[in-house]
Amino acid sequence: MEEKGNNSKITLGISSCLLGQEVRFDSSHKHNRYITDSLGEYFQFQAFCPEVAIGLGIPRPAIRLVKVSNDVRVRGVKDPEQDVTDAIKDYSRQAAKLCTELSGYIFKSKSPSCGMERVKIYSEKGDPLDNGPGLYAQGIMQQYPFLPVEEEGRLMDAHLRENFIERVFVYHRWQQYQNTLTPASLVEFHSRHKFTVLAHDEKVYRELGRLVADAGKADLKQLGKNYMSLLMTAMNQLATTKSHTNVLQHIMGFFKDKLSSEDKQELLSVLDDYRLGKLPLIVPVTLIKHYLRLYPDDYIASQYYLNPHPKELMLRNRI
Repeated sequence: MEEKGNNSKITLGISSCLLGQEVRFDSSHKHNRYITDSLGEYFQFQAFCPEVAIGLGIPRPAIRLVKVSNDVRVRGVKDPEQDVTDAIKDYSRQAAKLCTELSGYIFKSKSPSCGMERVKIYSEKGDPLDNGPGLYAQGIMQQYPFLPVEEEGRLMDAHLRENFIERVFVYHRWQQYQNTLTPASLVEFHSRHKFTVLAHDEKVYRELGRLVADAGKADLKQLGKNYMSLLMTAMNQLATTKSHTNVLQHIMGFFKDKLSSEDKQELLSVLDDYRLGKLPLIVPVTLIKHYLRLYPDDYIASQYYLNPHPKELMLRNRI
């Protein structure tokens, strides 16, 4: 099942039911208006429903994850003899071939096939034992370990939402670089993402710097894989108020000597209010961008940190 729109939009994989398609076991959907109405302005969606794809009907008997010895199987709730484990695994491998152009994936939470995490796992007697990923989602995540993924429920958290969309744009930009990667283009990519990475993980920021320093010496293909692994490890870490403040202070350092004492005090006061949770991130960022228009700096202007995603999504207005 597939839905495509404007080819200029970034493509996200998504569970079909979140787009309003009536594909759930009870013939219902889980239409998420934020995804279709807000994110839909900037992204196009490629929809997947593994349960329908493997031939289960609509409606159909419910299935769940069941622990059998050391294995997790997907079995019917009312009919334990119904086992679709292998069929879902096979489909996840098939679907993965269609995911090469995706820049992110939104999964349906709590689904035994599509849940990203915290899906209930039962004993053969029907007792809840543990939690884990849905089988199809697990297959996609294993085959695309760097792909930004999220669940629709977690997108209602402002910090998780901003983090996911930022990761999607970083991943999408890397996709545009990776097929024609050169030492120079790797240096360029890294240079433009320095403050972005610093806001998420200072340790990885330093490790990436050391990797890029070897761009002209090491095997570039392997170095690119190592770079992407570290980059997405950093991006998976939520940026904190403290780390954002650190980055903003770094940026301020590029023009602070040009500010009047009153302007400098105002900016420091805004940064402090943000640090204390009195203002959202968009306020100090907007003020810094104002001063950068007055006192331009080519290096800072190249940084994606100040413009990580469309401002119309207002993601930094709530964190």
